[in-house]
Amino acid sequence: MSAIAGVYHMNTDNQTREQGNSMMEALSHYPCDTSQSWQKDNVFLGCHNQWITPESIGERNPYYDSDRRLVIIADAIIDNRKELFQLLDVRNDFRDQMTDAQLILLSYSKWGVESPKYLIGDFVFIIWDEREQRVFAARDFSGSRTLYYHWNGERLAMCTTMKALFNLPNVEKQLNEQWLAQFLAISTVVDAVDITQNVFKDIWQLPPSHCITIEDGRLKVMRYFTLSVGKKIHFKSDEQYVEAFQAVFQEAVDARLRTHRQVGSQLSGGLDSGAVVGFAAKTLRPLDKQIHTFSYTPSNEFIDYTPRHMIANETPYINSTVQYVGGINPNYLDFADRNSYSEIDPCLDALEMPYKYFSNSFWIRGIFEKAAEQDVGVLLTGARGNLTISWGEALTNYVLLFKKLKWIRLQNELKAYSKNMRTGRARLLSLMSKEAIPMLDRSTEVQDPFKPIINKEFARKTKVFDQLREHGMDESGWFTETNIFNLRKQHFEDPFTWISTNTAMSKFSLPTAVWSRDPTNDIRVIRFCLSVPEDQYVYNGYNRALIRRATVGMLPDEVRLNQHIRGVQGADWIHRMQPDWHSFIMEAEEMSRDSAILEFIDGSMIKSALSRFKNNVKPELAWEAELQELMWSLIVYRFIKRNF
Repeated sequence: MSAIAGVYHMNTDNQTREQGNSMMEALSHYPCDTSQSWQKDNVFLGCHNQWITPESIGERNPYYDSDRRLVIIADAIIDNRKELFQLLDVRNDFRDQMTDAQLILLSYSKWGVESPKYLIGDFVFIIWDEREQRVFAARDFSGSRTLYYHWNGERLAMCTTMKALFNLPNVEKQLNEQWLAQFLAISTVVDAVDITQNVFKDIWQLPPSHCITIEDGRLKVMRYFTLSVGKKIHFKSDEQYVEAFQAVFQEAVDARLRTHRQVGSQLSGGLDSGAVVGFAAKTLRPLDKQIHTFSYTPSNEFIDYTPRHMIANETPYINSTVQYVGGINPNYLDFADRNSYSEIDPCLDALEMPYKYFSNSFWIRGIFEKAAEQDVGVLLTGARGNLTISWGEALTNYVLLFKKLKWIRLQNELKAYSKNMRTGRARLLSLMSKEAIPMLDRSTEVQDPFKPIINKEFARKTKVFDQLREHGMDESGWFTETNIFNLRKQHFEDPFTWISTNTAMSKFSLPTAVWSRDPTNDIRVIRFCLSVPEDQYVYNGYNRALIRRATVGMLPDEVRLNQHIRGVQGADWIHRMQPDWHSFIMEAEEMSRDSAILEFIDGSMIKSALSRFKNNVKPELAWEAELQELMWSLIVYRFIKRNF
C-alpha cells in the first residue's frame, strides 16, 4: 500500500509545496521504495511508493501526462486490466509495462468522473485536471484503501492517514462527539453509520463507492456506485453453476496474485481461506511458486473450553489443507508474547481510531509483520466469504421450502441433511419450527447480548439512536431486521456494515508494505454469488454447498465436507491476558473514576463489570458480554487520553 497526499488551494498560494512536504514528512516513517512529488502553482501531489506489482517497479507516481494535461497519484491495484486495455484501445506492446496509475488516468481521460465505475480492484487516487481546473478523487466500491480530507472553503488537503493532516496549519485535533456517540451506541463491530465522519472533528473520510470533486470553487462528494441484488441466473444443470463459479472465482484469485514478491495467504481450517489457497495453488503450481500461509493458533498451554461443535485450535484442519493442496510454506503462529491488552497502543497507532475487534487484533497485526519478514507482497484473505462464496444456511433455506410448499425437495433435503448431520428428522423439524418464527416476526426474541456502552445522557444529547434508526438499528445498538436474506441484501447496499474491516486491513498494510487482498470481495464474485439461486447454496443436505462442490479435488474432504465442527478464533483472549490482568483492572478502575470519560461511557456498566470480573479471570469468560464491553470502553478511554 502506498501512502498518498495532496493539497489544493483555491488561489495560488506560496505555501502549497511547504504544506505538501509537511504531510509527506508525516508519512516518512512508513516503509517505501521511493518518495516522489509533483507541484505546480496551487496544487501538490505526493506519494510514498510501495512497489507491489511488477509494473510498479520504478514507476513515476505521481505521473504527469503532458499531452492530456493530467496528473495522478494512486494507491491502487487494478484487477480488470485486460478488459480496460480493450476498452481503451491500448496497444499490445504497451500493456505489460503500463502501471495501474497510468491505466486509471487513461480511464479518466475517456470517461471523466464516471471512470471509477469501470475500475475493478482496490484503489484510491487523486487527479488534477489542468484543462478543467478540477480536482477529482475516488475510492473503490468497498473501501479497501483509505482517503481522508480536510476542507475549509479555501484549501483541500487529502491523505491516506489522518495524522498527516494535523501537520497542516489550522488543523487541530478535536474529538468528534457525533462519531463517538455512534461508536458507543452500536453493539456490534460496526464503527458508525455515518461513514463520512470519523473520530476527529473536521477530518472527513471519503466513503467507499464515492468520489470527490472540486470545480469552480465548489466541493462535491457523491456516490458513484451502488451494489444491488440483481436478477437470478438460471442454468440448465447444477454442474453449470459450479463451472461458472469456478471460472469467475479463479479470475478473481489470479488477479490478486500479481506481485513481484512472494504470495501469502491467511489460512484457517475453514472453507473460505481454504478455497482461496486452493484456487491460488492451481495457478502458482505450474510456475513452481509457493504460497506462504499464516495461521493463528492458541498457545500450547491453552485448554479448549468451547462446546464440542466448536474448536479453538484449527491446526488439524489447517494441516489437512496444507498437505492436500501442496506447494505451501506453512507458518503456525501463536504470538505468545502478545495479547489484547498489550496490543492496544500499537493498534491505536496503526488504526488512528478506537476499535472493537480486540480479541483478534494482536494476531491480525502480527500476521502482517510475519508476512513482511518473508517478503510477501500480497496477503490473500477470504474475509467476505461468509456472504459470498460460502453463503447458505440449511435450516433457514428449509423453512423457505416449507413456506413455498416445495414438499418433495424439502423431504429429500431433510433426509440428506439428517444423514450428513447424523441426527433425526424429528429434531430437524423442531429446529425448523424455531427458525420459522424469526422469519416472520422476531420482535419478542431475545436480542444480541451485547448492549450499547454509551452514557444515556450523552445519547440523548447527540440524538444518536435517531441516527441509528435511519439505518435499520434500534436502541439495542443492533439491526432490527432479522431475516438473513434481507440482512445480506442490506450488507451489500450500505457500506457502513463492512467499512471497519476493510479500513483495518488497509491500515495494517501500510506499516508492513504487505497488501491485503480478498478475492471473495471481488465485485465480479459478489455479483455472481448474489445472482445464484438459493437452492444452489443448500444442496443435497449440505449448507454452503456451492463452494463445497466447487472445491472437489482441490480441498480435502475433511475440510470440504465438514459441517460438524466450526472454528472459533479469539477464544483464548482472556487466557492470554492473565499475566496483565492486574494492570487491566487497575486501568479500568482508573477509568471508572474519570469524570471526563464518564460523560461518554456508561459508568454503571464499568462498575458492574469490575465487581464481577476484578478477581475472576477464567478463560471461559471470554464471551461474557459485559467483560467485552469493559474492554471496548477501555480502548476508547486509552485513545482519548492519548489524543485529547
